Amino acid sequence: MFSCHHVFILLFLYRYVRLAVNLVAFCLHRPIPLPDNPRLTAQNVTVVIPSLQGDGGELWETIRSILATEPYEIILITVEAQEERARKMVKESNLTKVRICSVSQPNKRRQMVRAIPEVRTEITVFADDDVTWPTTLLPWMLAPLEDERYGGVGTNQRLRRAERPNLQQRVWGYLGALYLERRNFDCASCMVIDGGLPCLSGRTVAYRTSILRDPAFTYQFTHEEWLGQYQLNADDDNFITRWLVNHGQKISYQHHKQAEVLTTLEDNPKFLKQCLRWSRSNWRSNITSMFCDGHIWTSQPWSTYAVYLTTVSHWAIVWDALLVLVYFDMTETWQSDTRSMGLTMLACWMFLSKFLKLLGHYIRYPVDFLLLPVSIGFGYFHGLIKGYAMLSLNVTAWGSREGADDDDAYRMIRVSQKHQEALGFRSGSCYTQ
Repeated sequence: MFSCHHVFILLFLYRYVRLAVNLVAFCLHRPIPLPDNPRLTAQNVTVVIPSLQGDGGELWETIRSILATEPYEIILITVEAQEERARKMVKESNLTKVRICSVSQPNKRRQMVRAIPEVRTEITVFADDDVTWPTTLLPWMLAPLEDERYGGVGTNQRLRRAERPNLQQRVWGYLGALYLERRNFDCASCMVIDGGLPCLSGRTVAYRTSILRDPAFTYQFTHEEWLGQYQLNADDDNFITRWLVNHGQKISYQHHKQAEVLTTLEDNPKFLKQCLRWSRSNWRSNITSMFCDGHIWTSQPWSTYAVYLTTVSHWAIVWDALLVLVYFDMTETWQSDTRSMGLTMLACWMFLSKFLKLLGHYIRYPVDFLLLPVSIGFGYFHGLIKGYAMLSLNVTAWGSREGADDDDAYRMIRVSQKHQEALGFRSGSCYTQ
């Protein structure tokens, strides 16, 4: 028979072994080093940037930072309604290395599929239109791809902090920065242990072009089904990560300052809508990985426990409450002083566990430690976001970006509509200055 002692130990170990092991693994992580005589260079890279607006200061800053790394070319893939704006920007800025392509509807999978046949290089890098690259990025991304066993490479990501933010922007920006910090930690840790990671984020990611051009990949990428009822045209980076893992391709994550991409997140209440969208995406992808594909159970057992299973089993307020309740039941016969000391130790460990994996952020920005209570409270509140996401997995709306939901119906299409929508993946045009 299980006693309260056994239950407490099992709950504690399941909750915190993941953290303890990942802390050690994170400290041991080393990126794949740059080769002395690289076969792949920046001239083997085409950068594809899917964009809704096709113009604007943020997009220009992204293009400028990418051009500084000297890739072979950039393909800016926008929507037909914004194509003229994109052409004007390219002409006025004399961007000879930038080509413009377009699709009829603003959907990232459609944009990617439209751009891939235009790529003329061995490596394709996808980048969001709000990222800033360091000039040192491409050699670090290409280093793992010197080994033919690797099919994809992800990057370290940090938030581009707002200049002179007000209090609201500071708080929301702090939560966004911790989201990225937590993701960096999980990716680096799991990469050390079994070579897995949650997802090769589409903010900036490199793939072998031959994989993306595989007809089998293209078909599945444009015909992914969810629950047997819908064609899913969202969650593109999750799909490609699963494809690589399920087809025996190794993936890499370069956690290094010279491979660090800066990005933007909402610094207002719209951040909650971003969290909701990410949570829905995690539910859909991780359920597919664990219970439909199933390959990760044997190829990435630690990542399955440390990342994938947390989608269904990690609810901070539930676990903390259970541990405290079982502790009180377990120590009912203990002396008062001993019981209080044990509870204090448990509370201290719970508190430490809330920020240990985020220590890097607090070292860089010590003043943010004053906002730690906000982080802890948001961690509990996020359970509500996660629960609501679980109940609304057929929703793919962004809700946080102007124009992003104009054609939201295309992201989750009833299977019976697939045939009439199939042509949408092949429509569009391409323009070269």
